[in-house]
Amino acid sequence: MATAASNTALTAGGAVTPQTPGPNGMEATAPDSSRSRRRHLRFLSSPKAAVGAALLLFFTVLAIVGPYITPYDPSARSNDLLQAPSWHHWFGTTHLGQDIFSQVVDGTRSVMYVGFLAGVVASALAVLIGVTSGYLGGFASDLLSALTNVFLVIPALLLIIIITSSLPTGGETVVGLVIGFTSWAWGARVLRAQTLSLRRRDFIEAARATGESTWRIITFELLPNLSAVIISGFIGTMIYAVMSEIILAFIGVPGLADWNWGTVLYWAQSQQALAQGAWWWFVPAGLAIAILGTSLSLVNFGIDEFVNPRLRNNGERGAKGADGRPVRMRVGFTPVVIPIPDEPETGTGVVGSTSTSEDVAQ
Repeated sequence: MATAASNTALTAGGAVTPQTPGPNGMEATAPDSSRSRRRHLRFLSSPKAAVGAALLLFFTVLAIVGPYITPYDPSARSNDLLQAPSWHHWFGTTHLGQDIFSQVVDGTRSVMYVGFLAGVVASALAVLIGVTSGYLGGFASDLLSALTNVFLVIPALLLIIIITSSLPTGGETVVGLVIGFTSWAWGARVLRAQTLSLRRRDFIEAARATGESTWRIITFELLPNLSAVIISGFIGTMIYAVMSEIILAFIGVPGLADWNWGTVLYWAQSQQALAQGAWWWFVPAGLAIAILGTSLSLVNFGIDEFVNPRLRNNGERGAKGADGRPVRMRVGFTPVVIPIPDEPETGTGVVGSTSTSEDVAQ
């Protein structure tokens, strides 16, 4: 009797789980180690997230080592004027003989630096103001909410143009800081709404009842539950910052780095590369912008699928019918499991089956 009892254990739901002896002779529950590992890698199990993370890692590494691996000086002139892509110049040359591949690779650092800096600044301000406003309530919440509404209507691009024109030596650091200080408002509103929905939950009330301080509740209770929203806001701000810097460089705003993808497009447009048939002058930079934006969007989609069970389609549990076969859900209809009573005339003894909202509509 004792041996049989030692080999099984009841879980919280009443199910029986097998027990295996531990290395020191003590009883231990047999864990499903493979399922535990899959749970930690669930985010990367999504194809969208995996592809987006791989592309983002590639651009990050290229931003770090790019200036050291360029075959030519991006600003150096040569006699190979407006040459098509070749073994010597992979992306071709400009009207001055400058190597376009070196310009694109060297410009990756400026783009990634501005995007990352703006994302960090905007995310920090959004967390500080949004979570504080949602948790405290009262006059402080109204004041912070009014401040957020003010920053929502500030024209960021015009402010960046004015500041960079006044401080021509600021460079991409000033651009990143200005974008970060003017783009945190949307993230703060989202975090405030999420905090308002969490502040009255049972685990928050239990933390208050045990005498936890406000900063500890925010840090260890609220922020872990808001991590997906914070990361999503960071990625969204990074996309906006990258596009803003490229637009500023394309329209010729001074004070930016010597080379970034927007600068390449600026010179291609000013020298009428399309009219001259020099497609290699603007296509590589345009593709780099599109691939980077796609990678950030894919990571964002992967986060949505990771935190929202309704969006998960990576092979996890699905609805099953009475025969045990999975029910294939149709696009545009929300799956609903509805028990159907037995039909006496069939005599099959089936207790219920699974139907979708489409079947109910029919």
